Amino acid sequence: MTGGPVLIRLPDPDLTLPLVFDSPHSGTHFPDDFTSLATAAELRTAWDAHVDDLWAGATTFGASLIAAGFPRALIDANRAPDDLDPALLDAPWPDAWGALSPTRYSQRGMGLIRRDILPGRPMHAGRLSPATVRDWITRYHAPYHAALSARIDTLHAQFGAVWHIDCHSMKSRANAMNIDHGAARPDIVLGDLDGQSASAGFSDLVARAFTDRGYSVARNAPYKGGYIVQRHGRPGAQRHSLQIEINRALYLDEARAEKSPAYAAFRQDLTDISQQLADYVRVQTGRAK
Repeated sequence: MTGGPVLIRLPDPDLTLPLVFDSPHSGTHFPDDFTSLATAAELRTAWDAHVDDLWAGATTFGASLIAAGFPRALIDANRAPDDLDPALLDAPWPDAWGALSPTRYSQRGMGLIRRDILPGRPMHAGRLSPATVRDWITRYHAPYHAALSARIDTLHAQFGAVWHIDCHSMKSRANAMNIDHGAARPDIVLGDLDGQSASAGFSDLVARAFTDRGYSVARNAPYKGGYIVQRHGRPGAQRHSLQIEINRALYLDEARAEKSPAYAAFRQDLTDISQQLADYVRVQTGRAK
């Protein structure tokens, strides 16, 4: 796996399939000049802990894995680069850089740059300069999306179709910054933008893969899919993109952000599910053995 802001794990060339996993929130490296009001423990609550490792077995079966080396608490790769609350800035955003378009995520303090790490707990001591945010976009956000787009586009050109899984984890119970505040979450939430980012056959296959193993699965609630699946999911063009949210209680001691005793078994389940997805892709591309 290569280092830096983007981590890339590719399969054996002879096994390569048009199947891509990405993990935009599992990075841990902050730049040396990053400062925050949040404690280390609070910063870990925004971390999709070990999600890149949980899905790493997929590369054994021909999938590619792209992961962020930087944390979501620095800049969120699952937000559009213009999804920024101007109230976070100490000066106007220059017109030459394009207009800002903050969404409901920014309104809840969870846009491209976080306002709060937890409800009522601000991330930053003061406002940020536009130049600082622009630098983070250039150094982290843009390279991540360039790498992911390049891999998806290359495989689509080679095979005529591509299947993409956007990998996340979620708190077992929602907090006040979440749209399902106070709710206990199911084991798995699949988001395909209500059928707009992936074929029904692909989404159904993934749902069955989890339910057959005893996991509870919800679809498009509370998460329909974020910027990444919106960007890449065009099933009419044979570009299928599905977001998977995993309940952290399945594999993590949430209070300590440490692997639980169930980690290895859960990781094996995800590896087995990855193999099912790879088999599906082989059939869809006429490469089944």
